[in-house]
Amino acid sequence: MKYASDFRAIARDALRGKWMIAVIVGLVAALLGGGGSDGPQVKLNISETGANLDFAFAGQTVYSTGGGLHSGIGAFLVGSAVYIALAAIVIAVIYFVLGSIIQVGYARFNLELVDRHDPSFDSLFAYFSYWKTTAVARLLQSLYVLLWTLLLIIPGIIAGYSYAMTEYILAEHPELTASEAIDRSKQMMSGNRWRLFCMQFSFIGWDILSALTLGIGSLWVRPYKQAATAAFYREVSGTEQFSNAYTSAE
Repeated sequence: MKYASDFRAIARDALRGKWMIAVIVGLVAALLGGGGSDGPQVKLNISETGANLDFAFAGQTVYSTGGGLHSGIGAFLVGSAVYIALAAIVIAVIYFVLGSIIQVGYARFNLELVDRHDPSFDSLFAYFSYWKTTAVARLLQSLYVLLWTLLLIIPGIIAGYSYAMTEYILAEHPELTASEAIDRSKQMMSGNRWRLFCMQFSFIGWDILSALTLGIGSLWVRPYKQAATAAFYREVSGTEQFSNAYTSAE
């Protein structure tokens, strides 16, 4: 049985000579919703003094406009509030679906990486024909975690770890339904949730260093984490393709 240090060692070995493409793919995946970043957001604020419209992406305001209620732009924003709200919903749905596709594609990229194949940027976009399955899988996971969290925080966290391998399973078996992939993940993670938590927690030092660099360091930490998680999946799924001895020294 491998430990956190072993998965990190496998990840480092897999990333050797491939850091640049891993960083680029990880950044694109995050921007397209497959890496946990905030998507595009349309915010309309109306008050007694005026109306303001903000368009944000990845947590940063990209465009902002507004004015008093009696100004042309302010009156337009108030009159278009319903349409702006509908547009915001449509954008959120599109980004959610796109992110679900990219998330599975990113899992495939990292599996190719740890399998010592030549990982391809195109892997991110390999599952567009399975968009319904990937979207439903992501929706069900979010819903289940939310429902468990409403009971207590801890069950919600446990549920999140139970479903953690779903995108990797779909990356290898896209013919499965969303529910089947989630069920396989639950079975696979039975007895392994604590191990995944320990592996993720072992990156705490790198996360602190990343925060000290105002997030720039996350460009390198993200591929490191994802490759380690792909190696973890290979072990718990019993599909390891390499049995090399890796050093666990950091």
